[in-house]
Amino acid sequence: MNRASLEKRPEEVAAMFDDVAPKYDVVNDVLSLGQTHRWRRIVVEAVGAAKGQKVLDLAAGTGTSSEPYADNGVYVVACDFSLGMLRVGKRRRPDIDFIAGDATDLPFADDSFDATTISFGLRNVHRPQLALAEMLRVTKPGGKLVIAEFSQPTVPLWRTMYTEYLMRALPAIATKVSSNPTAYVYLAESIRAWPDQDALAGWLSDAGWENVAYRNLNGGIVAVHRATKPADTATASVKARPGRRSAGPAN
Repeated sequence: MNRASLEKRPEEVAAMFDDVAPKYDVVNDVLSLGQTHRWRRIVVEAVGAAKGQKVLDLAAGTGTSSEPYADNGVYVVACDFSLGMLRVGKRRRPDIDFIAGDATDLPFADDSFDATTISFGLRNVHRPQLALAEMLRVTKPGGKLVIAEFSQPTVPLWRTMYTEYLMRALPAIATKVSSNPTAYVYLAESIRAWPDQDALAGWLSDAGWENVAYRNLNGGIVAVHRATKPADTATASVKARPGRRSAGPAN
């Protein structure tokens, strides 16, 4: 069975997600104790796309995260580098455009989307900082970026309990419900190794995004980051100056 390493070679990660595609959404619901539905709803609300606007949903997988936009009259592109995921999604929602693409080299023109979003996929990208720059490139000036990603619980005791769940309970549960339980060992490891909220906020600022802020969910297990592409496109290409502080949490 396929599982990726923390080196996150694109071909390994794509093959791993191809393996888990048929049951991916069901397993996620089980492992998150049903919280994925709430997290997706919060992301859609943060994006705030209006009917007729264009949204790029990266790491969209089977398109579960893309469906609310399509259902509300928003033109959404579901982009992922796992062909297995895209096939599952296209069979279920033929009305949504599913496009294969690498987050570090997106197959879209500059300034194409009113908003770009990625949920629980950035940590699987081989070069996440490059992906943030690509998202900036394809988003229209003044457009939004919303990222939902597993993060670091803010209370030490809760952090310890959560780490124990990730490394012990999560793989054990995955053995019962997933066709490729070893993939979830990688997922647990990737969550534990992922930078905290302030580090990701710093990456966003360094990539050229502005108005960077984040909101912790479930005590910091998940953080929803928000940012805006500068209305002046020349500003968007300027790196943050050395010593610039990252944004703190949003209220």
